[in-house]
Parts: sequence; C-alpha cells; structure tokens
Amino acid sequence: MDLDLIKFLPWIPLLGAVLCMICCIKPQWRKAAGAICVASIAIPFLMAISVYGQVRGLDVGETVTFFRWIHVGDFTADFAYYMDTLTMVMLFVVTGIGSLVALYATGYMAGDRGYARFFAAVALFIFAMTSMVMGSNLIMLYLGWEMVGLASYLLIGYYYHKPAAVEAAKKAFIVNRIGDLGFAMGILTVYMTFGSVHYADILPAAQALIGQVDVSSLTEGALAAYESASLPENTTWVMAAPLLLLLGALGKSAQIPFYVWLPDAMEGPSPVSALIHAATMVTSGVYMVARLMPLFEFSPYALPTVATIGGLTAIFAATIALCQYDIKKIFAYSTVSQLGYMFLGVGVLAPTAGMWHLISHAFFKGLLFLTAGSVMHAMAGQLDIRKMSGLRHKMPVTCWLMFAACLALAGFPLTTGFFSKDMIIAYTLDWGRAEEGASAWYFTLGILALVTAFITASYGFRAWFRVFWGPEKWEMGDDDHGAPEPQSPDHSHADADHGHEAHHDEHGADHAHGHHHEPHEMPWWPMNIPLVILAIGSLFGGLLGYVGAFGGHSYGWIGSMVYDSTARTHTSIPHGRPLLGMDPHIAMFFISGAIAIVAIALAWYLHVKNRDAVAKLADATRPIVTLLNNKYYVDEIYDVLIRRPLRLMGWVFYILDQFLINGIVYGLAWVPRLLGLGLRPSQNGRLQGYGLGMAAGVAIITALVLWAMV
Repeated sequence: MDLDLIKFLPWIPLLGAVLCMICCIKPQWRKAAGAICVASIAIPFLMAISVYGQVRGLDVGETVTFFRWIHVGDFTADFAYYMDTLTMVMLFVVTGIGSLVALYATGYMAGDRGYARFFAAVALFIFAMTSMVMGSNLIMLYLGWEMVGLASYLLIGYYYHKPAAVEAAKKAFIVNRIGDLGFAMGILTVYMTFGSVHYADILPAAQALIGQVDVSSLTEGALAAYESASLPENTTWVMAAPLLLLLGALGKSAQIPFYVWLPDAMEGPSPVSALIHAATMVTSGVYMVARLMPLFEFSPYALPTVATIGGLTAIFAATIALCQYDIKKIFAYSTVSQLGYMFLGVGVLAPTAGMWHLISHAFFKGLLFLTAGSVMHAMAGQLDIRKMSGLRHKMPVTCWLMFAACLALAGFPLTTGFFSKDMIIAYTLDWGRAEEGASAWYFTLGILALVTAFITASYGFRAWFRVFWGPEKWEMGDDDHGAPEPQSPDHSHADADHGHEAHHDEHGADHAHGHHHEPHEMPWWPMNIPLVILAIGSLFGGLLGYVGAFGGHSYGWIGSMVYDSTARTHTSIPHGRPLLGMDPHIAMFFISGAIAIVAIALAWYLHVKNRDAVAKLADATRPIVTLLNNKYYVDEIYDVLIRRPLRLMGWVFYILDQFLINGIVYGLAWVPRLLGLGLRPSQNGRLQGYGLGMAAGVAIITALVLWAMV
C-alpha cells in the first residue's frame, strides 16, 4: 500500500463510529454494531502492517499532509500525519490490542441495551487515539489528546443510570482538564521559542541545542554544561516547555498528583478498562514524552522530574493495591504503578525500556482486566475477592489465562514483564552509581523500583490465589437478585459451556432473573480467543527485545524501532557499570527473578496454604492496613483542600449573585416601577382628574416663573 494512503487510516474508525450510531436507530440493526466496530479497528491494523516495510526504510520520519488546516499570519498547523517507527509501534498497540478488546466486547456486551452506543464510543476512541499518535504537530497531538478525553468520558459514564459512573466520568474529565491546561501552555511556549509546532521543525532544533551543551549526565553535569554553554536567550522558555507539557502527561497517564481519576474509572465496562485504562489512553503521556524526547532531554530539570514522579507513583500505587479487595480496583492501582515504571524508564534516558514496558503492559494488563471482566460476569457483578474462592474448577480457562497475566505482571523469569521491567530498574540503578550527589537519589529510585516489584508480585498473585484457589465458595453480586449467601456450589441451572450472549438472551442484560446460577466459563468465541492471543503476548513478548533487530541495534526489534524515531536520545552518557561483577542487566535478571519467585511463594503461603495468617498479620499491622485500605486518604484530603473550598467559593458567589448583583439590578428596576405606581392613580380616565392635573401643572409653572422673577 502507498504510504500516502495511510492518511485515511484514522478515518476508518470514525466511519465505524458513525455507522454504529446509525445502528442505534432500530433495535434490529444494533447487533451489527459490534462487527462494524471490530472491522473498523482491524482494517487500520492491517493497513499499518502493510506500510510497515516502507516506514522502516525511511531515514527520518515522513510527513503525510491531508490538508492545510490553520494558517494565521506566520502560524501554520497542517492536518498532517507523521510516520516513523515510533508511530508504527503505537499504531500496532492501539489497533492490534483494540481489535482484540473490541472482539471480546462483542460477547461481553451482547444483549446490553446500549450495545450500539457502546461500540460507537469505542470506534470514536480509536479514531481519537490514532489521530493523536499519527499527528505531525503539537496541535494535532492536542486535538487527539482532547478527543481521547471526550471518548473516555463517554465510556466511563456508559452506565449513566449509575450515580457512581456519572461521578467517575466527571472526575476523570475534570482532573484531565487541569493537566491539559499545562499542556496547552507548553505548546504555546514551544511556539514562542521555535516559531513552529511541527515535529519536523522543533525536534531537530532541540537536538541542535542539545549538541551545544554536550550533556554528559542527568543532573549536576547537565547543569554545569548549561552554565558554561553559550545558548540563545529564548532557551529559558524551551527549558520550561517540557515541564508544562509534563502536566498534561501526568493527568492523562494518572501519575501523582493526578492519578485519582483512574481507579474510579473502573465504573465503566471491563472492556473499557482493558482498552482505555490499561492498554492505550493512559500510555499517552509516556508516548508524548518519548515523542518529544529532544525537548525533555534539553531541559536539565525535565527528565529528573519525570523519573522522580514515575518512581514515587510506582511504589505509592502498588502499596494501595496491596490492601484493596475489589479485583478491578487492584488492577487499576496496578496500572497506575506500572505507568510509574514507564515514566521512570523514559526519565532515566531509557526510552526503549519505557516503550517496551508500554507494549508488555498492554498485553498483560489488557488480559488481566478482561479476565477480571469474565469473573465479574460469571459472578453477576461480584468483584470482592473476599466473596469468591476456588473458582478454578468452574472457570479453568479464565483461571489459567489470568495466571499467565499475573506471571507477566510479577516479572516472573522469561515473561514479557520480566525483561521490560528489569531493563528499567537496571538503567535506574546504573545512573545511581554514576556520579556523586544526585546518584544517591537515582539509586534510591532503583531500590524503590525493586521493592515495588516485590509488592507487585504479591498483590497480583494475592488476587489470583484468592479467586481461583482455596475452598470452593462464592457469593453472587447485586445483579443476581435475591441470591442467598453463601451460594451452594451444587446449585446449578445452567450449562457451564453456554455462551454469554445466550446467557443474555435467556436472562436479560442485567442478570435480573429471580433465581440463581453458578459461575461458568466464557465462550471460546468471541471472548476467550482474544484472551489467548493476549496471553501469548504476555508470556513471549519479551522476544521483542531480543529478536528482529536490524541495523545492529541493541534490544532487538523494539530497540531498533525506538532508536530510529524521535525518541532516540542524543546525550553521550556512559552506561553499563558492572553490578555484582557482571553486566547490570544480567545481574538484574537474577535479582528481580528471585524477588518475583519469593513474592509469589509468600503470596501462596498467605492466601492458599495458611489464610488465617493473613488475618493475624492484618491485626498486627492494623494502622498500616487501615491507611492503605483507605488509599492514604488522598480522596479525603483532596475533598478538604480542593473540593470543599471550591464548593464554598461557589456558594459564596451564588449568594453574591443572588442578593448583591441581582439586588442592585432589581433595585434599579424598582425605581421606575415605583414611579409608575405613584402616577398610575392619576391616569384613571376621569376628565376631572386630568383637569385637576393640568391646573396643578399650571400653578406649579406659574409659581416657578414668579420665584424666578423675584
């Protein structure tokens, strides 16, 4: 396929969204929406594959112009797409994972009253996401960025009849807008500095500035280089630009302090959680930092800030996940934590590691959310891991698919998460041993990342062991009306192999049947087949870093894809200091592999072998457990410091508006009205009254004339 035709790629999902909306008109058309959505995402995936070879052959990225969009004075912003290897990586993730999730959703959402509306929003989201990653300038990036936010709002609030879903959608929308304000200011700052917003202009210019300072370290060395270099006056602005852009990335990728919207966003359907809040949208911030790496590399403060926020977010969210009971909330906080790893990776000048973990995370976290969705549906909406146990015999396929995802999440040796996460930690520890001063902080971040890896393996397998191992028992969720507790394992009415769609057809979209059913496996088609593909990616995705390299690059296919894009770093920092007498990455294989195995073994002991020990441990550490269970009371703190003052301010303004502003307006309006009321008796239509008025008028005028003469 001609590369020029790639400009039509994002419009295919948009066409799919329009067709899905048309399917909303008649009930008999609605079932077609799922197939339309899957096709509108799968076709772009095939288009991306067809142009892959051409993009690989480009020396630099190529801009494919669609039309001239904005031209005001010297400012121009074309509606154009930028094609390089980083674009291809993101297209594969967005359309590839998106196709699998949409296919799964055709079964998951079957029978739902909003079936066509759901797929219209999914297709709209893919249009926004592909537009964002393909955009050739910051305005296109911002346009896609905001459209992604809109689609996310529609999907989080899909169950709009549920107050919690509505509140979650509003929370996500508002929090992201705060970050987007900084993002918009960053774009303005970049334009003020370079006079352009096109990647083809600003990134080479930033690379030239990097060459002038010859940065040879991440902190002290960088600052010293800036002090001794002769730079243009406007470089102060470009140093501030990445920090402003970073605000948008922190909001979209749910990092401290903007992460609070992501756990609540689990109110949306599980496929939404897998697609938007695990595999694609939340990685936008990581993509943006990687895409604009020369800008971030030039600022001596930007990348250390990225690394610090990423490292702290990783361990902060992981500790919260450790004490949650809602299985989707566990994976939501896990997502926040893993995004922290990605930020840490790009922040320590290892964009290959960050992007590699982005791909790995798309596989295993998408699989975790979808298998959690299968459990949720089998349990009539039940998500509390304390109310289910021993489901492996009822849901064997789901059990082992989630097991594969948990292995990758834990970084078990040779799984995809093992390689990408270890690369990030190895780079961080390597900078931590590079120089005096700031090295201590990087070393601390590396140690925190290792602790986070231990916690990650613990909470991942805690959830898996609790749901699928132990005594067989369960308590159905609220969708199973009238269910007694606990449910008898022997009570059954349903064929364990019956499909989800048939389940809906038989019982209605919300399980609103007056009798009970037991957990059952999801059908192979269309639900389990996509999960098997994701499981293969979760287990063997690590090969991306070891095979398929071209041009002699390190880290295989993913390394060459990042190196040949704008995410390539330009600083000359030595790397690879021996750790434990060997290459740091080899050493990390042994260290983190041992950490994962020990954490999994501990989780097995606490949640399978001796569950009573968990209660004793919780009693012994009650204050800590309470703090973590309440998520460090961050929502409550935000409520006191931000929400309530804003509400009070709004109430004060309302009072001022109602009683002061309106009072003045109404008071002024009352003056002519009172005059009218006073004169009205004289305008009663009686002749003698008018005569009396005329006489009085003549008398007054005469009196005034005489008074004037005197």
